[in-house]
This record gives sequence, structure tokens and C-alpha cells, in this order.
Amino acid sequence: MRVGTVVWLCLPSTVLTVSGSRGLETLTMIRLSALRLPRTIDVNLGDDSRTLYLVLQRTPSTVARCAMYNRPRSANTPVFSEPKLMPNRRVIALSLVLSLFCAPILAQNGGGDLLARIRKEAMDRSQIMKTMHMLTDVYGPRLTGSPNHKAAADWAVKQMTAWGLSNAHLEPWDFGHPGWLNERLTAHIISPVKDPLVCEVLSWTPSTKGTVQAKALQIVLPDRPSQQQLTDFFNAQKSRVRGRIVLVGKHTIVPINLNPPPKRNTEEQVQQRFGPNARPFAFPTPSPTPTPDPNAPKPLTNAQIAEQLDLFLRDNGALVRVNDAGREFRQIRAFNNRTFDVNKAVPTVVMSNEDYGRITRILADGTDVVLEFNIVNRVYPEGTTSYNTVAEIPGTDKTDEVIMLGGHLDSWHAATGATDNAIGCAIMMEAARILQGLGVKPRRTIRVALWSGEEEGLLGSQVYVKQHFGSFESPKADYEKFGGYFNIDSGTGLVRGAGVFGPPEAAAIMREILEPFKADGVVGAVATKSRNLGGSDNTSFSQAGLPGIGMGQDPIEYNSNTWHTNLDTYERILEDDVKKDAMVVAWSAYELAIRDNLLPRFATNDMPAKPAETATTQPSATPQRTVPTKKSENKTTKPRRHRR
Repeated sequence: MRVGTVVWLCLPSTVLTVSGSRGLETLTMIRLSALRLPRTIDVNLGDDSRTLYLVLQRTPSTVARCAMYNRPRSANTPVFSEPKLMPNRRVIALSLVLSLFCAPILAQNGGGDLLARIRKEAMDRSQIMKTMHMLTDVYGPRLTGSPNHKAAADWAVKQMTAWGLSNAHLEPWDFGHPGWLNERLTAHIISPVKDPLVCEVLSWTPSTKGTVQAKALQIVLPDRPSQQQLTDFFNAQKSRVRGRIVLVGKHTIVPINLNPPPKRNTEEQVQQRFGPNARPFAFPTPSPTPTPDPNAPKPLTNAQIAEQLDLFLRDNGALVRVNDAGREFRQIRAFNNRTFDVNKAVPTVVMSNEDYGRITRILADGTDVVLEFNIVNRVYPEGTTSYNTVAEIPGTDKTDEVIMLGGHLDSWHAATGATDNAIGCAIMMEAARILQGLGVKPRRTIRVALWSGEEEGLLGSQVYVKQHFGSFESPKADYEKFGGYFNIDSGTGLVRGAGVFGPPEAAAIMREILEPFKADGVVGAVATKSRNLGGSDNTSFSQAGLPGIGMGQDPIEYNSNTWHTNLDTYERILEDDVKKDAMVVAWSAYELAIRDNLLPRFATNDMPAKPAETATTQPSATPQRTVPTKKSENKTTKPRRHRR
């Protein structure tokens, strides 16, 4: 910016002329570069009664119109006519209206005008908690393949369309398993005392045959058995399990935690993770595996034991299987029958550690314990097709290039899936709503995606990446037009930084984009070379060699209390934190969408090798799109798998 820049500071009764405001000059120039100014510009930044005008000398090809909105014209309102601003044809005035309150922000980060508007929209007119209410209270839990998930996806399409986003639709993919939903569960101890029990049903297991009441039996399997040892154990237990409610395994002793983890990361921790001198993440050194006796029988894997145990209980007439949750304060994590086939298991619940321990101790006294269960589950054959939910803000001159932001809409079923991961979806929807509501015109298309099948192995996002972009080894036409995917999937805490798959230059750009949020606790960004699949959906992009961007957050109660547990509800959301997260994502996505160039990627010779894929059945996309159905038709009464 040339020295001749003149700044008029306009207050209701005073006009001042200031020259050489170095901070404003420098950072306004950054913003002007980012805007890619057309020949004519109208700027509307709200109704603040104090307005800052910047009149900048530009080339003769640019004309700017400066409008003051929602303010009555007064005698003190300056009128800038072209003759006054352009004494000769070499000087053209460009006027921008900025909020005076945001001048300090402008001085720090350029583009303070839009940043201030994003901040105001995010903090004062947020829709994020309403979105959370719908996704959790109304449609949760949202197990992949369930009618709840489909209803939530349909609602998200309608809501994003109502906000003005374009091309909102569902993209189907082949989940390969029927949907499943628990409709009813009651659990009680009947004798020697009467009390309700705290339990959750294991998904993809069958119902009881009405209300069942029977004596409890506890069995403890041998440790790391061979096939012969397990067979001998089953033969010894056959006559005992018929007609019984079977507790499987010892009671887990959960020690009292005298040093609970802090809910916020310290400044030192986030600097180590995202700062300019971040330490590379190192996995803990595993304990050495004892050298097996070459003459000893080969032990079975946990998966083999689990499959044989389920069939043993089914074939020998057990009424219900009960597992110990093994967590404090009645927390329960209930996942799924590994086969996804209700015919290969008995009705199964995960019981709170406290109730399981109580029953174990009474049985150890030699006293019979009578339990009662009523479990109603339903299978939905149509759930074999699941859906990703997609909507976008179209770009302008680079509309075929795409910046994406998303989270997984599916959840486990023990609660309503608030922190994992309705809030990630709500943040991304809110970021898009903010940009759409402010009327910004990104150069690249900004696309929101709400995935399904994440909890079962990042299935929905893997299908999407393969279908739309391909991979570094097998790219599709749009592979080179992809500009980055932002992901949130670690709860309700403040965003503190970002991990970017790509070379150091990519992280440097993200670090610069996040710079305006230092006062909000955002530290920076770091580069990663890992193409390993796991953790969350950003790794589906990274594995393909695309810039997946994982946003790191304060833990709050995520790892300790809410992740996959029956406590993961709306009440666990920190409203102020998630409003700020939406603000950070909105700004970051927009900044990537208006740059001249896409984020740098690894050069061909520097691309990390793709890890070998495991021999699992991969989901496949189905070709058609679906139209969202009416709500009433579908409403029903992070280590991950890779994490569990």
C-alpha cells in the first residue's frame, strides 16, 4: 500500500484525518489481496453507529461504492464525491466500511471486517444449540443403518436448504448390514433384593422372548485359551447355562482415580502439540510380548473366542448374556455384536460396573440371585443402504475446486451421541450457515459432509473419497481440484490447533489462517505425514494423499466421561466453546476458499507410502441419490475400533 493512503475516522459529531496508520495499512492490504476485488464493490457490515472508512489509492480500473446501512443520514455524515477523491485520473478511491469496535482486530489480522462479522454472527446469532437439540434430543441415538440416522440426515438436508445452501442431498452407500434399534429395555434384580439395574443393550443382538426371569450364573473363561482348552471349558459348562442369565467374566476392579485428568489443555501442552516447535507424536512403547513356548498350543484370538462364546450360549439355551461395563460412575460403553447378525448371539446387555459387582459379591456368598429382563430390539433390512449428507456454498471463478468440512452424523446407541459426534456436525453446519448468512462469495465451492458408518470403521467417508476423488495411486478427475477437508470429532472443547496432512508449507498456511484466534486459545498448526487410517474421517482423506485437517480440541470430559458412553447427551455441550469453534472453522474454510492456490501437497517423490490395507470387506457406493422423506416417516420412538 502506498504512503498516500488516507484514513477518515468518522464519529457521529467529529471528522478526523489520519495518515500513515501503519498497522491498518499493512493488514488492510492483506485483506484487499484476499478479496480479489471486482470493478465495483458494495460493502455492508451491519448497523454500528460508529463507522471506520478507509480510502485507499488504487488503479484507475477499480471503483468502490461505500454504503452506510441502517443509519440515518446526518449533517456530519461525510459524502465522498469522485472529484474530491480523484483529483486526477491516476487516483481512484476504494472505500471499505468497517466496525470501529473491530479496529484492534483489523490491526492484528487483516480482513478484520469479515472476521468481525463472522465473530458477531457466531456468538450473537448462533443456531448451533438448536441444531444440537434436533440431532440429539429429537433424532438421537443415530446408529448407522437405523431409521434414527436416516431421519437425522433428512432433517439436515432440509435445514441446510432452508439456510440457503445449494445441492443438499443424501449420497447412498452400501453398508452391507441391516439397521438395528433398541426400543425397550428393563432390567431388575428380583432376589434376594429388589432393585433396578443400569444396563445398555449390545447392538445387533436379538430381543428376549417377552419378560424373562431366571437365576444368574457367572462363568469365567480361561485366559488366552487354545481351541482344546476352550472346548473343554464349554463342555463343562453346557449343563449349567440352559435357562440361566449368564454373567460373562470376572468383576472388573475399577480403582478410585485420585488425579482425574484436567478438562482444559495447558498452554504448554498445546504448544507441544501445535506450536512452532511441536514435538512429533510418539506412540507408547508396547510391553514386550513373552516368547511363546513352541510346544504349547496356539492361543485363540479375542475375536475367535467371542464368536465361539456367543454360539455356545445360543446353542445351549442361555436366556441373556451380561457383560461388565468396567467403568466408574455407572458409565457404560455398549458397542456391537461383531457379526452384525442377530441370529448368531443371545440377547446381550452391558451392565454398570457397580451393579455387576454387587451381583458378583452376592453370588460369592453362595446366595442365588434372580434377575429379570425385557428387551425389545428391531431389525431394519433397508438399513443395508446408509447415507452421507452433503450440501454446499457454490464457488465463483474456481467453483470446480472444493474445500470440505464435516463430521460423522452416526453415533453409538447408549446415549444420544452429543459429543460424538452430533457436535462436530453442528459446528460444521453452523460454519456453513454463518458464511451463507453473511453472503460471502468464496472463489472455491465450500462443501459440508455429514458422514455415516464412522463408528464401524470410517466407512461412509472412505466411500465418498474413493468415489469422488480416488487416491494418489489412482486419482480421479477431481483429485487435483481438492483443497482440504476440516474435521471435528473430539467433543465439545475449544479448538486449539490443527493437524494438516501435507508438507510443512501446508501447515504454515494454516498457521497463518489461524493467527487471528490466538486470543481465543488457538495455537497453530502442524504437518503430518501419516497415511494411516483411523481416529476419524480426516484420515480417509489423508490416506488418499489429500489434505485432511483434523482440528484438535480441549478434552473437557470427552475421554473421561462421554466418548461412546451412556452419558453422551446434550447437557455435556459447552455452548461458548462450540460457538467459537464454528467461528474458527468458518473463517478457516473461507480463507482456503479464496486463496490463489490450493494448499501445497507432497511432491510425487515425497508422498508417504500408503499402508497395506487389511483384508476386510470394503463398503461400496450405490449410484442413485435419494430425496429426503418426511420426518414423520422415519422418526422412531477416538483410539476407535481402530478405536476399541
